[in-house]
Amino acid sequence: MGRRDYQDDPGAPAANSLVPAASTVVVDEDGRVLLQRRTDNGMWALPGGRMELGESIGACAIRETFEETGVTVEITGIVGTYTDPGHVFAYDDGEVRQEFSVCLLARATGGTLRASDESSEVAWFAPAALDDLPMVPAIRKRLNDWRAGRGPVVR
Repeated sequence: MGRRDYQDDPGAPAANSLVPAASTVVVDEDGRVLLQRRTDNGMWALPGGRMELGESIGACAIRETFEETGVTVEITGIVGTYTDPGHVFAYDDGEVRQEFSVCLLARATGGTLRASDESSEVAWFAPAALDDLPMVPAIRKRLNDWRAGRGPVVR
């Protein structure tokens, strides 16, 4: 299913859904960050996704990271909470979701790097390489907050 992100766009469709989600800044022993290239918009992003009934936000982040990248993680902190009503994403099925994401910090503990049906590529990046990657502003904001050591932030 395709997805289009809107950030402070007066032409954006009105949100009709609010779903708790987690994203994860995963850092390896060399200080590199784990990113995936999303299949729905072709942009680089943090692993993450919607929280399911019966799970905690931490369990959501761990599950989504493994499902999308093949990497197992341990949660070590929080980068921030991102709930900007000016950021919505529209899906092909008509859902228009307002951002509601808790971004957690994690360290890699194992697994095997692999793409999934939600990610066409998965790779580790040095923090200095992040600025040149195509990504939506909301993901860039989370990475910039992490790099600046601002956390935990509430946006």
